[in-house]
Amino acid sequence: MDVPADAASASSAENAPDYPLGWEADVVLRDGTTTHLRPIRPADADALQRFQQAQSEQSSYFRFFAPVRSLTERELRRLTHVDHAERVALVAVRPGADGGEDIIGVARYDKVADGEAEVAFNIADAMQGKGLGSVLLEHIAAAARERDIRRFVADVLPQNSSMLKVFRDAGYEVTQHLDDGVVSVAFDIDPTERSREVMADREHRAEARSMQGLLSARRVLLVGPGPGNPTSPEAHLARRVIEAAVADPGDTELVVLGAPGPVPAAPRLVAVGGWDEVGDVDLGLLAVVPDVAIDAVRRLAAHGARGVVVLAAGYAETGEAGLARQRELLRTAHAAGMRVVGPASYGIVTTTPGARLHASLAERPPAAGVVGLFCQSAAAAVTLTATLERRGLGVSSLVSAGHRADVSGNDLMQYWQEDPATEVVCLYLESIGNPRKFSRIARRLAAVKPVVVVIAGRSGQVVPPGHAVRATHAPRRLLDEMLRQSGVIRAANTHQLMDVAQVLAHQPLPAGNRVGILASSAALAALVAEAAAAAGLVVAASSDFLPPGASDDEIARTVDALYAPGACDVVVVVDVPVVLPRTGVVARAVAQAAARTGRTTVASMLGLHGMPDELAATAPDGRLVRIPAFSTPEDAVTALGKVVEHARWRTEDHGSHVRPEGVDARRARRLVESWLGDEDTTRALDQDQAAALLACYGLDLWRSRQVRTPDEAVAAADELGWPVALKSASSALRHRTDLGGVRLDIADAAELRDDVARMRGVASSVLGETDPVFEVQRMAPVGVACVVRSAEDLLFGPLVSFGLAGDATELLDDVAYGVPPLTDVDVAGMVRTIRAAPRLFGYGGTPPVDVDALEDLLARVSVMADDLPELASLELYPVVVAESGVSVLHASARLRPAARRQDALRRALPG
Repeated sequence: MDVPADAASASSAENAPDYPLGWEADVVLRDGTTTHLRPIRPADADALQRFQQAQSEQSSYFRFFAPVRSLTERELRRLTHVDHAERVALVAVRPGADGGEDIIGVARYDKVADGEAEVAFNIADAMQGKGLGSVLLEHIAAAARERDIRRFVADVLPQNSSMLKVFRDAGYEVTQHLDDGVVSVAFDIDPTERSREVMADREHRAEARSMQGLLSARRVLLVGPGPGNPTSPEAHLARRVIEAAVADPGDTELVVLGAPGPVPAAPRLVAVGGWDEVGDVDLGLLAVVPDVAIDAVRRLAAHGARGVVVLAAGYAETGEAGLARQRELLRTAHAAGMRVVGPASYGIVTTTPGARLHASLAERPPAAGVVGLFCQSAAAAVTLTATLERRGLGVSSLVSAGHRADVSGNDLMQYWQEDPATEVVCLYLESIGNPRKFSRIARRLAAVKPVVVVIAGRSGQVVPPGHAVRATHAPRRLLDEMLRQSGVIRAANTHQLMDVAQVLAHQPLPAGNRVGILASSAALAALVAEAAAAAGLVVAASSDFLPPGASDDEIARTVDALYAPGACDVVVVVDVPVVLPRTGVVARAVAQAAARTGRTTVASMLGLHGMPDELAATAPDGRLVRIPAFSTPEDAVTALGKVVEHARWRTEDHGSHVRPEGVDARRARRLVESWLGDEDTTRALDQDQAAALLACYGLDLWRSRQVRTPDEAVAAADELGWPVALKSASSALRHRTDLGGVRLDIADAAELRDDVARMRGVASSVLGETDPVFEVQRMAPVGVACVVRSAEDLLFGPLVSFGLAGDATELLDDVAYGVPPLTDVDVAGMVRTIRAAPRLFGYGGTPPVDVDALEDLLARVSVMADDLPELASLELYPVVVAESGVSVLHASARLRPAARRQDALRRALPG
């Protein structure tokens, strides 16, 4: 249906029932700047005409195969009036000089056949080469898939090499041929492994570049509240920034507009009286109320700023009105090409020599080092910076995201992966807004640099005021599984976060888990050995203790033996003298041995803490090696154990994403859409529908028949084949053999009739049912009964769980979880990590079952859950795994209209 021609305002178009508001998105381009994408509106006619008139003759020729200078009224109407279904157009926009919007790119498709559409692009000359065409292709393809379009075709002139490259490089299987001087291109737009990788790579480069634009700022503008209210929170924030700049200006120039009082004379500190005096800046610091901040963002765009740090609060944490202000701030900044740090941010700091940036509330910036540190609240930043100083740890950069309305830990991980100054990444997270994206990015980063994470509240389900986080019903253990899958090191608290960071920042990753212990007494050595075993370490035979008053020669011989080639992989040194004072001989000997051998070492020595000079020595290559000193031996061993575990994860094979054969995702999509129709409610599938959906993923649901009478039961058994099982159809009795809800291995009609009568009595006495329903099913091969479930969570997306049927799952919660997409190694781990797993591998003399078939089933369920966000829940119970093969005996499935996943197949910023 066409939108009426007199739909003059953007708001009316947005509120039209057929306007797909969910297609609007802010995106990061290849150069790190941002722009806004949205469906085209009838009111865009003038902007589209301006866009066309500004295009070069070559760009117009490439788009229309003719040098079109201007569009006719008829063409404008056709191009701006679309039905958002068979005719779709997306535009990329930025603020115009007249206060409106300028179009900088257009992507559109027109349906030409069932499931097929012709696609076309037109990118502004000034925006070509910035990746806008690739982003528009991702978004127009996502929109097309929502409208059941599965294939794009396009006609492209051979000279238009950039457009052909966009198609070829997108990761789809592209076919093309030259016909009458035109290249005809065709490709399926269903996501492939390659297209997902391409999107992730482009997202990584763009987001890393946008963070580089913030962290490399050389000229910063502080926008303060002015002298009108010197006691306001904003005035205090502005004064703190100015005082910090006076104490340590870094290598950047701070320009102050709206100072709350006199600005002292200081190097690299400049006060200006108005926006016309500001000049070009790289970054804005906003210490003003929200309404003023939004206007300041508009003005900053004209001065070349790449981003803004919002120090003040007053946004989403105050309620709906504040959330609306926060969204307006984001829209304004993203449309102008800028990223937003905050609100309620503590600021950002970098320590790059010659380009140090101190745009924060910290009185003194942290020392230079190799730790990239991200936190959210300002309070956490205060605590962490104080801890860094006390422990003698340095950072490469520090970012406090506040309410993280835009910039998050995901963005910083993208940047730190390529940053040569960062060797260790530490994240203090109060909430995780996009776990799927976090998992994907963290897994990629952890493969090259250690990532240490502490989650406030431990469960990860705490939502601080101002944080936009979707609700979740996922079990609390799921977060642990997601972090384990991602390869990150989870710390229990900030103390442990810094403990682990100390080891990673100054010691090499260990080659194994054999620990050599050197203690100042035999009793102490035994206690450390116990702690080491609890941390997953194996105590080496080279472990020893030094008696009180040991001579320098004895100390040297003992240390040399501990650090001998092959003696151990890591070393723990504990020196707590009881009577005689500590002489420092042990510390010097250990430091020199650790530097000489490169063996990972930690220490707990009375009077030493952090990174003391007493535990430092020069390596053969000239590097200064420091051994971290801990307050207690337990802290040292726990931190070392986590580092050893990460080093092992780094060397393991993490497998490849499962891709089972015989999957027909398109048919599954058609079935789901036909069953849901236009309904906006949850729908339970019957057994025939569940069987059809499972068959799309190569899973065979065993047939069963519902019966009420003995005659019906016998007829069903004759049809399905003897022997049979008889089960109550009631969910309360279906799996309860102990209550008489299941009868197995029924061999003849007489026995079956008798069992029906008995189970009718059970249903009447237990449930009060007068006309109970039963199921008859052919007996499956003998094996181990399991339960496989999947669910679609608003926060985590698809989840898959596995356990053995019965009390192990229902009472003891002996369940393994996975977050698709899963690798073959993830699937194998799910099967083996439950405590009851030995029953699958021949426990107690029973024959092992077909674990390969079980893993294949789990893989197929994970792919189905990943493909179908409409699959609200799926339960396969029981799944009987025999010596050969696996049997799915019952399935329960529910569908509901899908909410857009956080980590959808299109790049988009929060908004």
